[in-house]
Amino acid sequence: MTDTAPRGLPPGMDLWRTSQLNDAGINARAIAALVRHGVLVRLRRGCYIRGRTWAGQKPSVRSRQLIAAHAHGTLTTSGGGLVYSHTSAARLHRLFLWDVDDRVHITQKKTPSPISHGRDVVAHSRMLEEGEVVLVDGLPCTSLERTVVDCCLMLDFRQSLVLMDHALRIGADATRLAQLCAALRGRNGVLSLRRALQDADPRSESPGETLARELLLRLRIETPELQVKVRTVEGRHRLDFAWRDKKLALEFDGRVKYFDYAPTEEVIFQERQREKALMEDGWTFIRIKWRDLFQEQEFKIRVLRALRAAG
Repeated sequence: MTDTAPRGLPPGMDLWRTSQLNDAGINARAIAALVRHGVLVRLRRGCYIRGRTWAGQKPSVRSRQLIAAHAHGTLTTSGGGLVYSHTSAARLHRLFLWDVDDRVHITQKKTPSPISHGRDVVAHSRMLEEGEVVLVDGLPCTSLERTVVDCCLMLDFRQSLVLMDHALRIGADATRLAQLCAALRGRNGVLSLRRALQDADPRSESPGETLARELLLRLRIETPELQVKVRTVEGRHRLDFAWRDKKLALEFDGRVKYFDYAPTEEVIFQERQREKALMEDGWTFIRIKWRDLFQEQEFKIRVLRALRAAG
């Protein structure tokens, strides 16, 4: 079965409620068959997406699509009293999240009934102040600063630091964040929020760089500079981390660096040319990947050995 099968999917759309499919002549049995054959993907109860659309999306886009599915399935509008918050708002704001599930978080004025939302929804109740609700992608969600605070209260320190680094990088108001933090004295999770705000660095460009910096600090290794700019015969280059006096660089080889912005082979070729030019100028490199961030003893040995050799 394909998208061109009889009683195919309604044209011009990628996301449907069950009622919309029924109106197009696709009954429950046909919907089940389309799901089995991958033509449709069930995102949540009563909401489906075109299979090829879902297959072509990156994880971050899929996470936002689940929020859109909730909005589509519940006919959410900006005036409906339902606001996307916490990690769902973070996703709408395009903030980096690390190791966070895809449950949909909403905030309402009144405490909702336990059965009023699906199992994929986490409902919070609170009165939001003026200015704490904005529209992103046409959906009502908490403001950037309110979102960061709400997330840090429920995430652990490393998750909070990843989020805080990126929030400050894209323009979150540090003064406002400090004010919100001060007003939460004694609340559960406020320590992660306070530490993340204190240790955050907006120069970090990816979750991997944030976690590498946190690991270096926690292991009490000599602190490198971030985003160090160096000139060579090949031009001006920027290093993720560098001990400039030792001409030692630490680079995080995350997939995002190679796969999101340009053809893979071209980016890797340019990276190697840059590294070659720097090595000719006396620089040495430590290259780390995601797995190295969770093999802490081996990571520490590699970095300390490289620092001794360079120093």
